[in-house]
Amino acid sequence: MRHDPGLLMPTSTYVIAAGGTAGHVVPALAVADELRASEPSARIVFVGGRRAEQELVSAAGYELRTIAVEGISRSNPLKAVRAGAKAVAGVRAASSILAALRPDAVMGGGGYVAGTVGIAAVLRRVPLVLTEADSHLGLANRALAPFAKRVCLAFPIPGRDGARYRVTGRPVPPPFTDRAAARAKYGLGERETMVLVFGGSLGARSINQAAVEAYRDAPFRVLHAAGERDIAKLASPGEHYRLEAFITPFGEALAAADLVVARSGGSIFEVAAHGRPAILIPYPHATGDHQTSNARWMAGAGAAVIIPDAELTPERLRSETGKILGDPARLLGMARSSAELARPHAAEDVAGELLAAADGRKPRH
Repeated sequence: MRHDPGLLMPTSTYVIAAGGTAGHVVPALAVADELRASEPSARIVFVGGRRAEQELVSAAGYELRTIAVEGISRSNPLKAVRAGAKAVAGVRAASSILAALRPDAVMGGGGYVAGTVGIAAVLRRVPLVLTEADSHLGLANRALAPFAKRVCLAFPIPGRDGARYRVTGRPVPPPFTDRAAARAKYGLGERETMVLVFGGSLGARSINQAAVEAYRDAPFRVLHAAGERDIAKLASPGEHYRLEAFITPFGEALAAADLVVARSGGSIFEVAAHGRPAILIPYPHATGDHQTSNARWMAGAGAAVIIPDAELTPERLRSETGKILGDPARLLGMARSSAELARPHAAEDVAGELLAAADGRKPRH
């Protein structure tokens, strides 16, 4: 969806700080679309860095202002000092942007830039709404939460259940609902099965390597988004196996698939929105091991099977896939459980919190 903010005189201005990966930017864009739907004349400006947001935000037709930020290293003191200096400069740059835009509210949508812009919003006394995609609050959100009008959580978090917190789920784009059209796009026959493999915008090396070997002689079709980093090192084992760096639009791939093999970051909400069963391999080095918690949330509902990254082998992946696909009743039950976890109104709910923060209206439920 493309927007032309110049068609209407803006009545309100909202700043959305999100960047680094598609996992932060795509949910933020879903919220922006809901804001535009609720208030067509609103001016919506993204603040980010120079990674995934540069392409995604402009492609969606929104303004983007960039600032330089990076994560603070916990193992390299020199890099930590450099990142700290950039953070100070980033707050100044963000404050200048907010001074020029005079937004009615600011949303922290994830990535290092969200903390920087959030600090600037607090210092300038601009209403702040935070979003947390993981099963624990990140460092920046923990620091900023006491100053936020609302903290929108993807998952219930113990101790974060007061009036300031609301479990909205993770905003995702509307699911692609025409499964027949999606399957036709990928040339799937009526009785063909397809497994979708992906590992985030950068890919997941352990999954990439295991999947190609596990499904070398698979009796089903495979669609594998390997990421730009690893795609040149991989080779399709046959006509049944389609390798891509990225898949766009991603919703069509989810709609066409029968089973998903993936990491367990925020993308599990897109998986649930499409009602897909999953084999999840949590990234073992995620902050606070939040991907394991995310995977347990989905597995606990009967929608997924977990394979720890340290236990991932082609043989184990092939076995778990065969067990699920070989039991149609189980596959259907997992799909239903996945759909029950979906929160289709998450983007609308977060947008409502921004509107409420801006003008004092009660949040829409």
